[in-house]
Amino acid sequence: MSEVFQQAVSILAIEDDPGDFGLIRAHVHLAGLVPSGGKEPLIWAKTLADGITAARSNKPDIVLLDLSLPDSAGLDTVQTMRAALPGVPIVVLTGHDDNTLAIAALQAGAQDYLVKGKFDHDTLGRAVRHALVRGTLESRLRMFEVALNSVANGIVITDIKAHIQWVNPAFTQLTGFSLEEALGHNPGMLLNSGKQYPAFYQNMWKVILSGQAWHGEVVNRCKDGSLYDESLNITPVTDEDGTIRHFVAVMQDITERKRTEEQIRNLAFYDALTQLPNRRLLNDRLDQAMAASKRSGCYGALMFLDLDNFKPLNDRYGHGVGDLLLIEVAQRLTDCVREVDTVARFGGDEFVVMLSELDEDKDGSTAQASLVAEKIRTALSEPYSLAFKHEDAVETTVEHRCAASIGVVLFFNHEASPEDIIKWADMAMYRAKEGGRNSIRFF
Repeated sequence: MSEVFQQAVSILAIEDDPGDFGLIRAHVHLAGLVPSGGKEPLIWAKTLADGITAARSNKPDIVLLDLSLPDSAGLDTVQTMRAALPGVPIVVLTGHDDNTLAIAALQAGAQDYLVKGKFDHDTLGRAVRHALVRGTLESRLRMFEVALNSVANGIVITDIKAHIQWVNPAFTQLTGFSLEEALGHNPGMLLNSGKQYPAFYQNMWKVILSGQAWHGEVVNRCKDGSLYDESLNITPVTDEDGTIRHFVAVMQDITERKRTEEQIRNLAFYDALTQLPNRRLLNDRLDQAMAASKRSGCYGALMFLDLDNFKPLNDRYGHGVGDLLLIEVAQRLTDCVREVDTVARFGGDEFVVMLSELDEDKDGSTAQASLVAEKIRTALSEPYSLAFKHEDAVETTVEHRCAASIGVVLFFNHEASPEDIIKWADMAMYRAKEGGRNSIRFF
């Protein structure tokens, strides 16, 4: 059962195929994007031009945008819509399962993407929710940058030996050091956090002593000992004969911006519930592991896991308790593997474990993968104690048993595509289910 939105979400779908639009409309309702009895949340446009006109008059909360339209195609479609409707999240719909295209669409301004024919109402609901959250975070980031540019930054003037001669009030507000406390000190020593290596400062001095401006990011320490991220510009000041007499440093606190960027990155590449890598990051890591396999001559293994007896738990106690189980499963899986391995949530109650740097021998790698798979199967078979609170604030603990069906496939070099590797592991997992569940099958 999909999570129901508390308020109706106004959605503009720009899609020229009536059949595809019909599927989108059905998924929108099944995903709970409109409360029971709510008005129709979906606006339909068949061309980009009509979509822009509809967007300006209806002000949708989110746009579902086909990348292949009669009057526009490809990334130009995203860029045109972003320019016409700044601030409104965009979920791209494409007929091509192409990670390169997906990343390019995100860089062009989209918040998420879906491949036609490969998403259902749950997937659509999650994509809309994540796009709205990412849109909010990106909006906050833009406002934060505007705010920073509208206030005075910290300014420091030093002599040629980097002795502070003057600081402005913004410097004092940023670092906690007054003008009197800062005078005569080297700012690199006064604010030193120990986070930069000596080579960092050697390169900086090489640039500014050559008469060029230097720009970079540093981690500095305030008077009270706290650390902050800083964007730093240092400009040499020369006299008429070109001799450097002073340095002017302009300092900007970017701590909150870095935190927001990290949040956005996490939404793009990590599962919000379990904090595990999501499908997009898994594909990237699998591609890297296959390249590493070519260099090292070692096999890798991919495991596809599906939880047995998960749906009855959701149906009886609700998604909140099901989420508790998924979080615990994620932790147990992580505890079963090495730091070089990857545990990812593929979607729903499906997980993927990728083992890197196994044996150079195929039989040896099979034996290693078998040991890890059995370790995982045993760990997931242990009982779960799931504590939650009812609406009346009464705490209840549910004892639950939930095993897993595990499909395993070995990979070496780039003998197959990442998509094929995942597909084969998925096929092996279904054989495990057919064989009685709570079991392991190799492809």
